Amino acid sequence: MPTEILHIDASFPDRGALLRATAVLRAGGLVAFPTETVYGLGANALDAAAVARIFTAKGRPATNPVIVHVATIESARALTQTWPDTAQVLARRFWPGPLTMVLPKNERVPDIVTAGGPTLALRIPAHPVALELLETCELPLAAPSANRSSELSPTRGEHVLRSLADRIELLLDAGATTGGLESTVIDLTATPPRLLRPGLISLAEIQAIIGAVELGQHAPDAGQSLPSPGMLPRHYAPRTPLELAGGSARQRVAELCCLGRRVGWVSFIREETVPGAIHVELPADPIGCAAQLYAVLHELDGAGLEHIVVAAPPDTPEWLAIRDRLARAASGHVG
Repeated sequence: MPTEILHIDASFPDRGALLRATAVLRAGGLVAFPTETVYGLGANALDAAAVARIFTAKGRPATNPVIVHVATIESARALTQTWPDTAQVLARRFWPGPLTMVLPKNERVPDIVTAGGPTLALRIPAHPVALELLETCELPLAAPSANRSSELSPTRGEHVLRSLADRIELLLDAGATTGGLESTVIDLTATPPRLLRPGLISLAEIQAIIGAVELGQHAPDAGQSLPSPGMLPRHYAPRTPLELAGGSARQRVAELCCLGRRVGWVSFIREETVPGAIHVELPADPIGCAAQLYAVLHELDGAGLEHIVVAAPPDTPEWLAIRDRLARAASGHVG
């Protein structure tokens, strides 16, 4: 099926486009739409058959749950068994925004949404298109990133089409997203709460609100359901092999170029170029880098290269989310 594309203003979404998307969603279809992090692939979260189509379109493992997006705190609470004080405090501080909270689900939520697990990942997105779509359709939307499973997340409409063209009914294209990285995920069913995926909201920001948060991901054994998206060892990866340089990225690029390889190189500081390599310098601050990271990797991935070499980001808390994404994208290709 050809994917319908509707271009929509990121700040003042067109009512007609939102009503068209609502019709698709209410009919059990799939709609890709922008959030402040990346583009999501939305379906009615209360319709198990519609959510199953997300898994099919993405080629997503059945053990990997999806985040549910809602318009209000009350809508989030209506999908949970319990709503602790920590959830209320975090929701009032960070919603709408790039924070996902994992809480016990109730019987309204189909098991496919949570990969058969007892907990549900929830957030309220901050992007005007996402928020107005949620308010217009009056549905909770299951919406993982709008790309094939394990591949680069999309931050532009063209990235969605490159991965999912003819697999989904509709794309609401509002241009580039602003955040560039997926949401922070925190498990509030653990004591103390546990950070499952670092993201645009830092660990320090969360700890300033609720106190101690446990680091580290205690993923289940193979074949068991994950408590959250973003926990697979290989994820966020371009199709071109990506190598995270543990030493000198420039030296590694030079070695590959000497072997006649076509190489892309990403760094965070100004460095002398290597003849024959495509070099991209990302901002040296983590917020600016996050906003551009996936777009740069998409560009290099489409450049006919044999290797992408990325310099290791600084080993500081501010860069935790970017280090996490690059480590998973490299997965087995660390120099």
